[in-house]
Amino acid sequence: MSKDGMTLRDATDVQTAPVVALGLVGGYLAARETGIRPLGGVLLGAAGVLAGRTWLAKRGPGATVALSALYLLGFGLSHPLAKKIGAWPSVAVVTAANVAANHLLVDRDQD
Repeated sequence: MSKDGMTLRDATDVQTAPVVALGLVGGYLAARETGIRPLGGVLLGAAGVLAGRTWLAKRGPGATVALSALYLLGFGLSHPLAKKIGAWPSVAVVTAANVAANHLLVDRDQD
């Protein structure tokens, strides 16, 4: 897909595990370091959309719904979990769960 001279990789060529890691860790880091929480949300959302198009292309709507729910649930659960174990450990736990799911359900066939 090309628009204004920019080319987006074909959805089936994208590894989603690093994309969701970027969204969760990068979103948290952007919000924390800038103090602008919506900036973290933009990164989280952009990574989710990029991963989502690959989930849909490679695994269909059912897997897309399930992985979207896991991604959003991870984001949501990281907040109360952070109160118990700390912010970075919480982000690490939810990111690890999302990365593992994406690797096993979507990316493994590309290795």
